[in-house]
Amino acid sequence: MQTNQTSDATGPVADQVQRARAAQQVANQYDQARIDELVAAAGWAIIEPARNQALAEMAVAETGVGNVADKVRKNHRKTLGLLRDLQGARSVGVIAEDKALGIVEIARPVGVVCAVTPSTNPGATPANKIINALKGRNAVIVAPSPKGQGTAQRLVDFIHAEFDRIGAPRDLVQVLPAPINKQATAELMALCDLVVATGSQANVRAAYSCGTPAFGVGAGNVAGIVDETADVQAAAERIVRSKTFDNATSCSSENSLVVLASVRDALLKALSDQGAHLLSAAQAEHLQRVMWPQGKLSGDVTGKSAQHIAALAGFDDLAAAKPLVLMVDQGAHDVGADHPYSGEKLSPVLTLYTVPDFEAAMQMVERLYAWQGAGHSVGLHTKNPDRALALGLRLPVSRVIVEQAHCIAAGGSFDNGLPFSLSMGCGTWGGNNFSDNMNYRHYLNTTRVSMPIPEKMPTEREIFGSYFDKYGAL
Repeated sequence: MQTNQTSDATGPVADQVQRARAAQQVANQYDQARIDELVAAAGWAIIEPARNQALAEMAVAETGVGNVADKVRKNHRKTLGLLRDLQGARSVGVIAEDKALGIVEIARPVGVVCAVTPSTNPGATPANKIINALKGRNAVIVAPSPKGQGTAQRLVDFIHAEFDRIGAPRDLVQVLPAPINKQATAELMALCDLVVATGSQANVRAAYSCGTPAFGVGAGNVAGIVDETADVQAAAERIVRSKTFDNATSCSSENSLVVLASVRDALLKALSDQGAHLLSAAQAEHLQRVMWPQGKLSGDVTGKSAQHIAALAGFDDLAAAKPLVLMVDQGAHDVGADHPYSGEKLSPVLTLYTVPDFEAAMQMVERLYAWQGAGHSVGLHTKNPDRALALGLRLPVSRVIVEQAHCIAAGGSFDNGLPFSLSMGCGTWGGNNFSDNMNYRHYLNTTRVSMPIPEKMPTEREIFGSYFDKYGAL
């Protein structure tokens, strides 16, 4: 934990960091019970129904992204799940002891955390990072997207109200004031002790190059595989539920489906029954021009409903039918910069690839991730569990999500064992230094006390025996 980075710095950002350091020194004296009170206070600030509703409404009004009902659900479920994960977790003092190795582990704060957060989740993501930071006795300053600054500020106001109730220092949780700009965010990243960056790859690269230790996330472009053994009705329901949640703003939403030819027709029928519509080739070509007018994904479609996008494209009859998902059929080689449908779309638009067998499905996903999305995750709908292991052994992914609604499951769910998080590491495949769902352990330093134990030195035979038996000794 560093405490002298702001000694020579001046200005509003440096002042915030100095106040955060003073508050963190107070929290540094707290025991586990008191820290868990801080965590509960910050959690209740977003879960309390009236405040949750207000934050969800403000997020959609402020950013124009997503929908209120799903943001309410996201704020509630992701925060409640995180609190469940943290309940009983030790993050103060001695947190582990291995008597056989003579090792005692002690949790220590990292200090002041800079939490860079995106406009897609201006309430849930800051809350998740704030709670994890507090669990480690840290202070945290949120650097929100400019579009999400008001929502982040309101969340922090709610947290301060809860802190007032329990007598905790408000300066433990702060937010950069409006107007948010790159200069202020860069200054904050340089002055804090740890940066946790979620959002655009530009933000992640800035975090990695700021000179402060940083965790950043990789790009999303999730593919889901539906094989010949899948229950297509169940798969279709999960896919549409995932792809429509919060208008597909999640990095964990499917962007492509790779479908075995033998179940294609049945799956398309099941998807249609769930509200997905397959565009004609002419419609797909026109929609591409609407979505990428100058080769860059338009903000007019980001986080918007399929009905809105259909109307924007001039598909009036289709818009009147209120589709939930728009599907685009692509050839097996339509991947890369010249084929924007092969990338992340941040909208309920789903690209369909048809392949002859499971080997071809894996190859298709490899091509997709060689273009975009390596390291994140892959979905699988199958009755053959060996295929999930095959994907994990072969594909450049940190998660294989089996028989689940992908965007809900990848960030932790009450029916799987992944940690609840809105920041997914993508490993070195995705340019990250971690491949976990970001959790409170990433906000801790660990001191290890090493005690002497009886010496255990192996013989050379114990180490090299099998090698010598096979190749001989010199």
